[in-house]
Amino acid sequence: MRMPLFAMSIGAFGIGTAEFVIMGILPQVAASSGVSLAEAGLAVSAYAIGVVLGAPLLTVATTRVPRKPLLIALMAWFAVANLVTAAAPDFGTLLASRFFAGLPHGAFFGAAAVVGASLVSYERRARAISGIMSGLTVATIIGVPVSALLIGQFSWRWIFAAVAALGLVAAAAIWATVPDTRGVIVPTKAADEIRAIRSKRVLLPLVTGAVGFGGMFAAYTYLTPILEEVTGMGTVAIAITLAVFGLGLTAGNIVGGHVADRAPIQGLFASFTTIAAVMLMMFFTMANPALAIAGVFLMALSSSLVGPIMQRLLLDGAHAAPSLASSLHHAAFNLANANGAWLGGLALSVGLSLTAPILVGVGLALAGLALSVPLARAHAEAEAAMPVVPSHLTTAELARAS
Repeated sequence: MRMPLFAMSIGAFGIGTAEFVIMGILPQVAASSGVSLAEAGLAVSAYAIGVVLGAPLLTVATTRVPRKPLLIALMAWFAVANLVTAAAPDFGTLLASRFFAGLPHGAFFGAAAVVGASLVSYERRARAISGIMSGLTVATIIGVPVSALLIGQFSWRWIFAAVAALGLVAAAAIWATVPDTRGVIVPTKAADEIRAIRSKRVLLPLVTGAVGFGGMFAAYTYLTPILEEVTGMGTVAIAITLAVFGLGLTAGNIVGGHVADRAPIQGLFASFTTIAAVMLMMFFTMANPALAIAGVFLMALSSSLVGPIMQRLLLDGAHAAPSLASSLHHAAFNLANANGAWLGGLALSVGLSLTAPILVGVGLALAGLALSVPLARAHAEAEAAMPVVPSHLTTAELARAS
């Protein structure tokens, strides 16, 4: 089953590049569009808002659509929207195209998570999903740093044209390798999906992720100008640092998959505590290149542990709404993206120092830690009442049996 997971991870790679690349080229986009750095940050928020709105709407609207053709259609949509971004004649069109590019994001990952989980045993669900998500984190190792490195030689528009091409490659790979899941994944009704997500076991992870994960985005959105002006790095050094960030995300995603399958609540508390501590250190040490690089790696590592853990908790809490819960997971994290970018930009717009967004990130991580307390309580109550699950069954077989 490795090829289907890999095919979906190609789509994740394209989506991850589209989502994160804007942060590495923000100064160039601002300069070519004639807007300020804080205004250019709205391109980050526009994409994130698209994800937040598109995840529930598209997922509910497509509950009866077979997963394979849905995945292909969503990647085609994504490709077209990024092609429009590449050709945008003005900043308003760029913002609109970023919004439309974000719409299929959550629905794609929601469907991909359900397909991936259906292909493996119940006890390996989080690892299968983190395998698909590895495409997104690998984008931060390759796609974003390479784009930042080449931005001096090529227009930022070519980067989005390349992302559009990636979307088409992913659609073709999914068509060629992902099995037809009709008869494997039980179709759900829109009303059942909506009803199931009202549980506090679904709502609490979503709120916690939307708040706490915003800490990383508050800092990462403005990382390139911070590295330029505070740390004093050149183009090559910034590209290397962005690649280090990607390595941290990828390592954390892999570790997070194992933690999520074994000790999700303990991992959640450890993650938010570490994120806050690391970012506080970064606030005081970004002028030192070595400490700045170390801080960026640790921030990425600790932050990416949260994703697989939240995905696991959502799947546990929403047996009747796996697609909607999985897509809302990405909506929550992109709400964190929008909130983090906006709050970080707000700190800059009122005249605070360029490193102020990092301190905003500390506050958001601590808020996520506080929200983890009621989440842990709800999880413990559900675990105490839950029957023993046969570990050899796949997620799809478990759903049919229940």
